[in-house]
Amino acid sequence: MLKNNTVQTIRDKALWMRRRAFTMVHDAQLGHPGGDFSAIDIIATLYFGVMHYDPTKPGLENRDRFIMSKGHATGALYTALCAAGYYPEEWLDTYMQPNSKLNGHPNRTYLPGVETNTGPLGHGMPVALGIAIAAQISGQDHRTFVLTGDGELQEGSNWEAAMTAGHRKLETLTLIVDRNRLQQGMGTEDTNGLDPLDEKFRAFGWEAVMVDGHDIGALLDVLAPARIGKGRPLCVIANTVKGKGVSFMENKASWHHGVPNAEQYRIALEELV
Repeated sequence: MLKNNTVQTIRDKALWMRRRAFTMVHDAQLGHPGGDFSAIDIIATLYFGVMHYDPTKPGLENRDRFIMSKGHATGALYTALCAAGYYPEEWLDTYMQPNSKLNGHPNRTYLPGVETNTGPLGHGMPVALGIAIAAQISGQDHRTFVLTGDGELQEGSNWEAAMTAGHRKLETLTLIVDRNRLQQGMGTEDTNGLDPLDEKFRAFGWEAVMVDGHDIGALLDVLAPARIGKGRPLCVIANTVKGKGVSFMENKASWHHGVPNAEQYRIALEELV
């Protein structure tokens, strides 16, 4: 019963995040809603069912760290941080406006809860690696989570970080791959094939598992603290749908950075219930 209640709470948070993020993109006429929607269930699960943090103390030493490596998906990240209590909802209304704290890419100088600036793809995983190494050296047991896009794995810096993480047996490091199989313009497998992705990470010394990235219960199980202690970093390949939840957006590469007109906005909000 407790898990069922947690799953429902996370679903409710994820629905609010989708509706709010789409409003932000509509109002700004800027953003990446397709990638927001593929990642939102993952991020909601982390913030409302897995991670240890205190929004009143963003620098809490033993907090779990989350790195949003696919930094263009700020609609997903900003709504999660807001729902978690890091800042008031009114800030979301300023998304991508002049002098807003909510830029097109997250900036730790402006926003509490942002661990590092991201945007150029391939940067988040090496930063998460460094955080996990520092924790290992200092004997800390906080967890470090990093979310990448699947197209982002075409960047070699990720594989250098993966090799080092496996070598150092960084069991507090968890990589989650938003495996929606679409990047800007076309499919990932048409651009530079990634499969078999799980076998590649295992070859680098990781534990690798596949999960439905929209199944909250399955995400809770695979991201549970019980995973700690296996002597290996964990790669969660989360199979997702770009634009999840809105019929005309789902599995459409054009919604990587598409923005809705008034009619599309109306239809989307009718479907997001």
